[in-house]
Amino acid sequence: MRVGIISLIHESNTFIHTPTTIDLFRRDALLTGQAVTDLFQGGHHEISGFLEGLDEAGIEAVPLFYASTPPLGRITQDTCETLIGLMFEQLDGAGPLDGMLVAPHGANAGEGHDYHDLDGFWLTRLRETVGPDLPIICTIDPHANLSPRMIAACDATIAYRSNPHLDQKLRGLEAVALMARTLHGEIRPTQAASFPPVAIGIERQSTTSPPCLPMYDLADICLKNPGVLSNSIVLGFPYADVEEMGSAFIAVTDHNPDLAQQIVDDMAQYLVDHRSDFIGEFISIEDAVDMAIQIPGPVCLLDMGDNVGGGSAADGTLIAHEIHKRGGPNTFVCLYDPVAVDQVVTAGVGSRLMLKMGGRVDDEHGPPLEASVRVRSIHDGRFTESEIRHGGQTAFDMGITAVVGTDTGLTISLTSLRTVPVSLGVVTSLGLNPADFQIIIAKGVHAPVAAYAPVCDRLIRVDTPGSTTADMRRFSYAYRKKPLYPFEEIE
Repeated sequence: MRVGIISLIHESNTFIHTPTTIDLFRRDALLTGQAVTDLFQGGHHEISGFLEGLDEAGIEAVPLFYASTPPLGRITQDTCETLIGLMFEQLDGAGPLDGMLVAPHGANAGEGHDYHDLDGFWLTRLRETVGPDLPIICTIDPHANLSPRMIAACDATIAYRSNPHLDQKLRGLEAVALMARTLHGEIRPTQAASFPPVAIGIERQSTTSPPCLPMYDLADICLKNPGVLSNSIVLGFPYADVEEMGSAFIAVTDHNPDLAQQIVDDMAQYLVDHRSDFIGEFISIEDAVDMAIQIPGPVCLLDMGDNVGGGSAADGTLIAHEIHKRGGPNTFVCLYDPVAVDQVVTAGVGSRLMLKMGGRVDDEHGPPLEASVRVRSIHDGRFTESEIRHGGQTAFDMGITAVVGTDTGLTISLTSLRTVPVSLGVVTSLGLNPADFQIIIAKGVHAPVAAYAPVCDRLIRVDTPGSTTADMRRFSYAYRKKPLYPFEEIE
């Protein structure tokens, strides 16, 4: 038996004006055939789970296409067409297949109405291409904006069950187990979805604490029901202005559509009944710094408005400005600023210069921080992560990276590539010890938690403005459904 593998991973923040182009995919990952295996074999990604699980099941893995680039703005229409063209070119040349394992992100959004629901578009075309009988089993990020087209195209859809995402490989293995049982005629997966009119605030999307934890406990109880093969909670991606924006629930049963629909409807009703718990808590910059100073350090301040994992600029300066104004305490922050990196490299290690840092990408995340700095070190910015971290990534590249320090206690890592801080290597690979800082600023909401919680006494989510601000009610949507809580009240 032969099972094909296709994946297109991007989190498209439609409130960011910088589009995502084909050059960004080519820079980061646009792979076919054996190159897909080479990247993921032995890793922590769901495709790693696909490869390992198929091998153990005695099924030939046929990796066809993988494309990914970090979150940014909408994918351009030309890029959508290029990616889909290459994807189906690989499928056409694959030979006979017995099934498909697919891994869309679920929040891919492109320019042009046809591509707003990009995942629904290419999954529907895949179903039309392979026919109604070939099983398609899908894994998605829980930050998907699930669409009915995505559900209709697949026999089973499985979302990661953790945020930060530490179970991607497990979900890949789960998808393979369902595929193997399907191909051997043991089960006939049937799925249903429910789309309650509720959007879950990003600050409330931790799966290990309330209000999400009780909802996941309820989902786990449903899994004990005979005939239930899988269920998933889709938290949603509020930074995409698309019709599908919001939460959803999925249940997969062994050819029992009524049971699947009952489960997702019950889960949706739970969310509606508890909807007010999912709006969020919003702590100001000043209050967050006050709290961090009074707690034994290190304390991690999570900069939600400059959440790199949600597509933000990675150069937000607002928390750093507050600490610089106060003259301390010792704080680490990472800022994307290739212009400043070039200036520091020219000046050299040990030199002192006046430097403008951060605040260059747009005007949403604070002005540049200008200060006299001493250049401490310069690095190539590459490091590896041995632990399972959000996103399953093991190799990181921050680009040429310069570490500078101010007289006010700020240690600033200036990178020439945007970096999602899901690994503590963002700090330690630069020869820095987290214990030396009272405050560590991490640009994210949940993705940094697995790496930073072990070394920080407390993590505080800070309500900063920006293209990923935590209160979605600050955005102006043109396409979202109405009514949708918390924008409008619902019955």
